[in-house]
Amino acid sequence: MRELAYVAKRTVAWREAPDPRIQSDGEAIVAPVAATPCDVDSAILAGHGFIEPPFALGHECVARVVETGDAVTAVAPGDLVVVPWSVNCGDCDRCRAGLTAHCTAVPYMAMYGAPIGGTWGGLFSDLVRVPYADAMLVPLPTGLDPVAMASASDNWSLAWRLVAPHLKARPGARVLVVARGSIGLYVCDIARALGACEVLYVDPAPEHRELARAFGAATAETLEAVPQGFDIAVEATGRVDQLGLAVKCLTPEGICESAGNHFRPGELPLLDMYLTGVTLRVARDNVRAHIPDALALAASGKVAPERVVSHVIDWEDLPAALPEKHLKPVFVRADDGCSPTSAT
Repeated sequence: MRELAYVAKRTVAWREAPDPRIQSDGEAIVAPVAATPCDVDSAILAGHGFIEPPFALGHECVARVVETGDAVTAVAPGDLVVVPWSVNCGDCDRCRAGLTAHCTAVPYMAMYGAPIGGTWGGLFSDLVRVPYADAMLVPLPTGLDPVAMASASDNWSLAWRLVAPHLKARPGARVLVVARGSIGLYVCDIARALGACEVLYVDPAPEHRELARAFGAATAETLEAVPQGFDIAVEATGRVDQLGLAVKCLTPEGICESAGNHFRPGELPLLDMYLTGVTLRVARDNVRAHIPDALALAASGKVAPERVVSHVIDWEDLPAALPEKHLKPVFVRADDGCSPTSAT
């Protein structure tokens, strides 16, 4: 089979790899049918990652089940499924507590799309082995478009977690979103759908701001600190200076969620945070625990994740098209019913 490898800055290429095989009765083999780059993949392609190439890339996709082990009961060949980015068993103490990104049954940080915690391959591959099929794979609800939900493996479900639980605890909260990519736009859509009274989206890209306005958000090109302006802040830039400004905007006991991948060091306004009393969470997402709720919201019709899809591109064009700077391209297999010409 082929897998797409990151080989150098702005350069990816197909390389041959052995076909994955089922190694135990709880495993499955899947074939990605709609896959998309995560916001962190854009940073990797730009040369800002911390892992030396080459390595297989990709950790967001909807896939079709090709084969299952004898003990698998949750999915069957032919099913469309969301493949979570992190590898987890579903049965250890951490997994049962919802901490699926910290599973103790696999090496630390085991994931698709980067050789961390072992070599699991990437989801821009013709075939992928899923070691814990019942625990990991989530059937795509009937009626949901695989192209629109290609990001449910990570960014869409992460965006749900960044804002939905906080809005449940603080109905009608004011939400600040400081972003550079798809995560922040998903958050705008979800926040408005779940009753935020105000959403401000900050991003230097005019086309991103236009889309945020379509989701009902006010927008700004740059962020200036607005003391006690927002109850919830979401930072998805990977820039510590932007994170620092975001926390300065919080009301007393406000909450800041940082979804940026902070490859570069920096300083935070700790005294301001102390005096205001803020909660800051900087973390990889335990995405498997949130995928069902995020899919349910998508199926409700209250949100429109398909609007964030910027391009729908044929699978065979991955090497040429992936390094280009698109907001949220989705790469599809035309022979599986997904249309490479139906860009949203």
